[in-house]
Amino acid sequence: MFKKLDKLILKTFIGPFVATFFITLLVLIMQFFWLYIDDFVGKGLGTNVILEFILYQSAVLVPLALPLAILLSSIMAFGNLGESFELVAIKSSGISLLRFMRPLLILSIFIGVIAFLFSNYVIPVANLKSRTLLADIVFAKPAFDLKEGVFYDKIPQYAIKVGKKEENDSVIRDVVVYEQGNNLQDNFIVAESGIMRVTGDKRFLEFNLKNGWRYQEKGNVYERENTEFIRIGFREFKKRFDLSTLGFNSRTADSVNRNSERMFSIHQLNRSIDSLRKENDSVRRQMTKDLFRQLPFAGYLDSTWKKDSQQLVTKYKSFNEVLPDSARESVNEGSRSVASSVRVSTESMIANMMARERILRKHQIEWHRKIVLSLACVVLFLIGAPLGSIIRKGGLGTPLIFAIAFFMIFYFTSTTGEKFAKEGKMEPFTGMWLATFILGPVGIFLIHKAMRDSQLFNKEFYHRLVRRFRQFIGRK
Repeated sequence: MFKKLDKLILKTFIGPFVATFFITLLVLIMQFFWLYIDDFVGKGLGTNVILEFILYQSAVLVPLALPLAILLSSIMAFGNLGESFELVAIKSSGISLLRFMRPLLILSIFIGVIAFLFSNYVIPVANLKSRTLLADIVFAKPAFDLKEGVFYDKIPQYAIKVGKKEENDSVIRDVVVYEQGNNLQDNFIVAESGIMRVTGDKRFLEFNLKNGWRYQEKGNVYERENTEFIRIGFREFKKRFDLSTLGFNSRTADSVNRNSERMFSIHQLNRSIDSLRKENDSVRRQMTKDLFRQLPFAGYLDSTWKKDSQQLVTKYKSFNEVLPDSARESVNEGSRSVASSVRVSTESMIANMMARERILRKHQIEWHRKIVLSLACVVLFLIGAPLGSIIRKGGLGTPLIFAIAFFMIFYFTSTTGEKFAKEGKMEPFTGMWLATFILGPVGIFLIHKAMRDSQLFNKEFYHRLVRRFRQFIGRK
């Protein structure tokens, strides 16, 4: 039954949750842009492209922002109630902390389910589009920016240097244009001055040069002795450069990145993991057969080879006793050659299998990630709610410190576990659930302390302990 008490706690929680969620999402987006700010500057990106990328990246960061928002808002909600003594009044009326936490626990589970559905159906699409768009932006060439005294070589087959630009940036002086036609023909244009302008559609850069020379080289690449050098003087010369290759002008198809594990749903990951396991087992068996075939004696084995080999070992102490002196050197040389070949093949096969196993682990990690980030909403709530009732501080100061501390523990343990899982030092299950295994018992411990009105974070309690310790030392 939904009571007024449930409405009170939900009303106290929802306001801070909405605010902290959007603030957290904004901080995460700004952190991402800070990492790639150099790749975004000077690319001629339109506002629509930037807003599109922010939309995709926001969707990708939602599962990471939700646990932090729940942790911070739960600490704030229970801290505000504790600071205003409403929590004391509720407990004194016989209502336990677990009963008081029940509506928010149900809400946290509901948010976790929503986060899982979001991770399973929305984030793969957003990941696909954001990664494709980010790659297009990163690998796009910088927009046109001609500086004084510096050769500009971003336009294919051209290098342009301007000695000086006037204040209006249209009048240029001491112009040098280098044009590479092929490996033999190199053309130069040198002019005293000119007028530079970009066409209205931003497709072409036009130079109207004055008082200069054009140096041209003609010839056949196979007949270098017949090369001709031509010098042409001019009073006025027009040169046009194509700017369509600069900036952000084309978009890569989304299908280029669709085979990445981050673009898959749970169902697709299950099929991929099953296929990769079967393929790895098949490749491992085939590698074993191929390696065994490299041994010369493999073709002469029959059903009695174990019995015969055991008799030889019993009869002779050394392999050299079986061979005559004249054949030992050639046999040893052949053995060394076969051993070296087997070693190279083994190292290649090991590297191949390690790469295949790493791909399989990455798919398993992504499968667990979708569940772990959703369950983190419940785990961090089980930490935030009792923590707020213990510290009994509202506002944003103290709750923010505790929220950041516990979220950093969650984030670093998750990152460390994921790294160990990728390297094969941990199983994907253990690595991805490491943060839950650590923070789950912490939440249960805090609930136990909060139900007994623990003074775990009460500084007066520690002041009294220090005072008693000093008095004890003084008496001694």
